[in-house]
Amino acid sequence: MPSALAAAAPKPGAVRVVEGEHLRSVGLPGLTLTVRSRPGTREGLPPALYVHGLGGSSQNWSALMPLLEDVVDGEAVDLPGFGDSPPPDDGDYSVTGHARAVIRHLDAQGRGPVHLFGNSLGGAVTTRVAAVRPDLVRTLTLVSPALPEIRVQRTALPTGLLAVPGVAGLFTRLTKEWTPEQRVRGVMALCYGDPGRVTPEGFRAAVEEMERRLALPYFWDAMARSARGVVNAYTLGGQHGLWRQAERVLAPTLLVYGGRDLLVSYRMAARAARAFRDSRLLTLPDAGHVAMMEYPETVATAFRELVADTGALDEKPSEKLGGRPAGTPREAPDDPNDLVKGTAPHEASDAERGRTAEAAGDADGADRTTLGS
Repeated sequence: MPSALAAAAPKPGAVRVVEGEHLRSVGLPGLTLTVRSRPGTREGLPPALYVHGLGGSSQNWSALMPLLEDVVDGEAVDLPGFGDSPPPDDGDYSVTGHARAVIRHLDAQGRGPVHLFGNSLGGAVTTRVAAVRPDLVRTLTLVSPALPEIRVQRTALPTGLLAVPGVAGLFTRLTKEWTPEQRVRGVMALCYGDPGRVTPEGFRAAVEEMERRLALPYFWDAMARSARGVVNAYTLGGQHGLWRQAERVLAPTLLVYGGRDLLVSYRMAARAARAFRDSRLLTLPDAGHVAMMEYPETVATAFRELVADTGALDEKPSEKLGGRPAGTPREAPDDPNDLVKGTAPHEASDAERGRTAEAAGDADGADRTTLGS
């Protein structure tokens, strides 16, 4: 079905590419990925891979990538069914399915270990990648990662409802009279702490991209199935659970949360800081769900500090762990569940969490105006 939808799709308009970026198509077993690259300013820089969130694309990282081009050789991927990437052949939009796509890309290109970035859904995907393939990850930077919440914010419920069969179709019918401009304003109101920060040029580019996506017959299917994948991932327990996998991440981790995020609660910042054993926490009181687009300079500075403090530009995780050489190809398993089979869960000790737990403090109960102070 996904392949048929892709074959029937009209040729969409050109995807926006800013100066200094390049697009290419990468064919992998069962899927094709569009990759947006921002080469480093000199040879030999370590690679970075950026992974977007639900309904997003590699363009979500275009504001951050140029700010880091002197320290990393950057690539941003369009997940299957999003951006300019067609649907996967097997129609698997689960978190594990997306993680498998990222792993296959990294293995095929031999780019690991990378500085791995993820936002929202991409945060869940990259957490899973870092947990099951530590040899591929130098550092992990998570911006409002979609990790399970017991008390989901009311403002996030409509997005979750997309996971219910039939809701996407109903929403499409109910909003068929909406203009692309109306849709973009709605998305920005949901994702930005202050939509007024979006420039007129940025708004026009977002409208053009919305028009392009709405012309794709698989757009809503990809949205609904990926939303269902997030909901399903929230319900998994044991070693498959995202919080348990977060505890197994070995890479130095930067966590970024926005005080005005309407999709991922800032209250989850403290729990995340405790779960990721080697983490630091950046809270931005005025940011929403996409801090790397709202405050790219601040996020870039925090990443540079992470790298400087951990020496991660030269660190090779597989050598530190005594594993096989970094970047040695290993095909991701065909069974999505095999991504996490045979990897024993690890409960991070208080000693391992150390300063991270202290830095997080009592952020669960903090007033959002004090976050980041």
